Amino acid sequence: MHDVITFGEAMLRLSPPHFQRLEQASGFELTVGGTEFNVAVALSRLGIPTAFVSRLPENPLGRMVANKAREHGVDISHIVWTEADRLGLYFLELGASPRASSVLYDRAHSAISRIRQKDINWKRLLAGTRIFHTTGITAALSRSAAQVALKGMHTAKSLGITTSLDLNYRAKLWSEAEAQRVMSLFMPYVDVLFTTEEDTYRVFKIKGKNYAAVARKLHQRFKLKIVAITLRETPSVWHNRWTAIAFAKGTLYEDITYDLEIVDRVGSGDAFTAGFLFGLLTFDDIHKSLQFANASAALKHSIPGDLSWVTRAEVEKLLASPRSLRISR
Repeated sequence: MHDVITFGEAMLRLSPPHFQRLEQASGFELTVGGTEFNVAVALSRLGIPTAFVSRLPENPLGRMVANKAREHGVDISHIVWTEADRLGLYFLELGASPRASSVLYDRAHSAISRIRQKDINWKRLLAGTRIFHTTGITAALSRSAAQVALKGMHTAKSLGITTSLDLNYRAKLWSEAEAQRVMSLFMPYVDVLFTTEEDTYRVFKIKGKNYAAVARKLHQRFKLKIVAITLRETPSVWHNRWTAIAFAKGTLYEDITYDLEIVDRVGSGDAFTAGFLFGLLTFDDIHKSLQFANASAALKHSIPGDLSWVTRAEVEKLLASPRSLRISR
């Protein structure tokens, strides 16, 4: 039995070392990532029984993803395996001011993009689960992936399971108009929404005088239980400030701002999502969930790769002493 099930794509990430451009590279650092995969791993590491649902190729690359999930205790027994399709790739070129980091996708026609409704029995799979999570990235991959994700949300909602969605708009995957059309179909089934002010405007054309106003408008328009918005300031590529807010039942929740020296920012939003869902399951307190999520995301920025190699004890230590930089001996 799983407390959380996530549904989406896992990919291989390839990055040139030493800030090289892709055109310069003669070799790549290879890791596994993907937003729902990242959330599943982070939750499992925090002690939450979690399953990752996807469609993977039955080849060494697909098995690499499965093995990485197993390494972190994530259940992959509901993976749909195929011998016909490929695993998606993405290339991350790390920049430094004034050159921003950039992503090049090679994920067209990936295994997950060809998933079909008949591949997953959501009612049986979700039985006994407490939270179902997916993202706008999965919906952007293909019409069929969007349909399967939407069916998962609808089924979870009908079973009384908390539904969680990260809006996660990616301009390299689809247009704002298409994202608005598809994601509007999801919103009636969403309980907890994770987003940014920028994504909210690009997908739903919602804006306000500040982040709190945006959260309230989202909450009111879509009848959401909780809206969580992450906030990032970028003085430079490798120096950011990070915080987040949450809005629920007419109350705005805020937390401290973390000053970050970044090792790798990819996956930080997923670490936030996992931390927040962990908090809802563990504390049943929105402010504590926000604080835990914010600290989880701050720590992820210090770790290379997509995955948040963080424990609950490390998050709690940061919460107890957020300004301490003394070496741990």
